[in-house]
Amino acid sequence: MVQTRKQWVAEAINKINADYNRSSDTHLIKLDLSALKGCDLYLKDESTHPTGSLKHRLARSLFLYGLCNGHIGPDTPIIESSSGSTAISEAYFARLLGLRFIAVVPQNLVKEKIRQIEFYNGECFQVCPTDIYSKARQLAKDLSGHYMDQFTFAERATDWRGNNNIAESIFQQMQKERFPIPRWVVMSPGTGGTSATIGRYIRLHPDYHLLTELAVADPENSVFYDYFQTGDNSITCDKGSRIEGIGRPRVEPSFLPSVIDTMLKVSDSASIATIRWLEKVLGRKYGGSTGTNVFAALTLIQSMQENGEQGSVVTLICDSGERYLNTYYNDEWVEQQGLNICEYDAFLNQFSD
Repeated sequence: MVQTRKQWVAEAINKINADYNRSSDTHLIKLDLSALKGCDLYLKDESTHPTGSLKHRLARSLFLYGLCNGHIGPDTPIIESSSGSTAISEAYFARLLGLRFIAVVPQNLVKEKIRQIEFYNGECFQVCPTDIYSKARQLAKDLSGHYMDQFTFAERATDWRGNNNIAESIFQQMQKERFPIPRWVVMSPGTGGTSATIGRYIRLHPDYHLLTELAVADPENSVFYDYFQTGDNSITCDKGSRIEGIGRPRVEPSFLPSVIDTMLKVSDSASIATIRWLEKVLGRKYGGSTGTNVFAALTLIQSMQENGEQGSVVTLICDSGERYLNTYYNDEWVEQQGLNICEYDAFLNQFSD
């Protein structure tokens, strides 16, 4: 019997929901460091998703959004512009549904991410970083495909009210901790979708809104911090971020400054120094965006301690460091980039000595 489009869509949604049902929630890791002195730091470990990063949640939501809006059918090619992690996760779901997937990625994307996209039968189209948007749109048009466009739809594809999104998961997992309602939740923006989800969720619950603030940490070569400060959404940057997965050369539609309480600018040297410090503390390697998050979280904790405050701070482990062995964990690459990670040793070591 020939399957109708409606039957195929229903089956596709069931496959995605079954995959979700098989996946446990990610862990919330507490850093037991005596030097934190009355401030507890927690890391939500998103690297344990099936595709190894925070973007697994986004890819699932984008596929469901496309299916329910009628954009994806049994023969629809899926196209995405990505710096890697979202494309890996979307390739996973495209393979699950038997769909062709093409990722338009920057020319300098680490080879480990390209290999992972291809592992899930995805195809990579490498272009100049500033051309990924236009090339993805053109490919979708030429192939009669669907451009997922994470940078536009991330903030609307995710149900920010609940449904076990990342914000709801964080607050539920914190319920039995010493300071169950976080003083700060810290996130770094790529699309801006996760910070939008967390910020909206906090405001939905009056108890959280009164006690919890959202801090967003932006790396070098990214315009989000400047946009937050000035309100000028026409700001652009002519360089791409060295911290893959976060930071953008333009203001993305999914980035909502109105749900953010404060932003911090974190140098790339600080981000890389922090993941190397974290490896000594936790015995595992993490990606650069995790370093951005944790450095910002430690900066806020230092301020809390100076002001005599107590409380908890929650941030994210975005992905594993195994994808970055030839960059962030390679001393020669760090030197070639002109980064001085040693200047942050004293700041970081005060929390672990």
